[in-house]
Amino acid sequence: MITRRALLGSAVAGCGALSLLNPALGAEAAEKPSGARLGNPMAVSTYSFWQFTREENASIERCIDLAAEMGFDSVEILERQMTRKDPAYLAGLKRRAFTQGLSLCSISTHQAFLRPDPEFRARNVELTIASVEMAYSLGIPVIRVNTGTWGTSRNFNHLMENRGIEEPIEGYTDEDAFPWVIEAFEKVLPTAEKCGVILGLENHWGLGRTPEGLLRIVNAIDSPWFQITLDTGNFLEDPYDKIEMVMPKTAFVQAKTYYGGGLWYTLDLDNARIADIFRRHNYRGFISLEFEGRELPETAVPKSLAMLRNTFVF
Repeated sequence: MITRRALLGSAVAGCGALSLLNPALGAEAAEKPSGARLGNPMAVSTYSFWQFTREENASIERCIDLAAEMGFDSVEILERQMTRKDPAYLAGLKRRAFTQGLSLCSISTHQAFLRPDPEFRARNVELTIASVEMAYSLGIPVIRVNTGTWGTSRNFNHLMENRGIEEPIEGYTDEDAFPWVIEAFEKVLPTAEKCGVILGLENHWGLGRTPEGLLRIVNAIDSPWFQITLDTGNFLEDPYDKIEMVMPKTAFVQAKTYYGGGLWYTLDLDNARIADIFRRHNYRGFISLEFEGRELPETAVPKSLAMLRNTFVF
């Protein structure tokens, strides 16, 4: 008959042998198995495949398929890439993502509120409301919004040559424009609340070029449905302190990579340092890749995903 003492002795011996095989288990007990996710869920923007020029990757459907093949968790849709918005098409995108094992996490929209013309701003309010309703139809919980720019640059290349800095329309200043932007988003907000869609204001030039500008607008509106979409590549100077400033209000992250050299500029981002900021602020949300380099997306996007997964861990 096996005594209780003998049974306990054999159990202790077994644990000791197990510890010798795997010292990380320790002398007292083995680590409990866990199926917990080790890092942030990873998305990819359809922009990463298209970049406005790669027509072979223009369709949202192809981008969803590529994201699934490469091992992403979710897809962010660039609205300008969409050629249709009718209910049947939206239902088809939703179904395609689901059958590929992906969620649709965000839509990147474009609007412009930096204009003195109230009718111009009103049209952009309606445009943004339509984007919110489309996100709701797709089951998407957040959209990227921006203030727009003054439109005084010759084109986007010219804006980038000036590091995103743009002169206001003659006779006006940025101070004139803050109330316009705040009022416009306040008109969109009731639809966002009703649909359960967060408006994530991005550091995307205009009044959102600086953390101070972003926070001025977000704090003025003061709603859980109006937060920040942080683009890690859009604070062109001293990005880390600026990222730290906006993290408490950040609901969604876009992460830039530049394999092959940037299309407009290349930032040597210390992603390990950024990941540490995210951990300190307990950011557990999506990180959406925006690949903006010259290398082919078919090779650069998987490299970007590997780097992001290995860096942004809890």
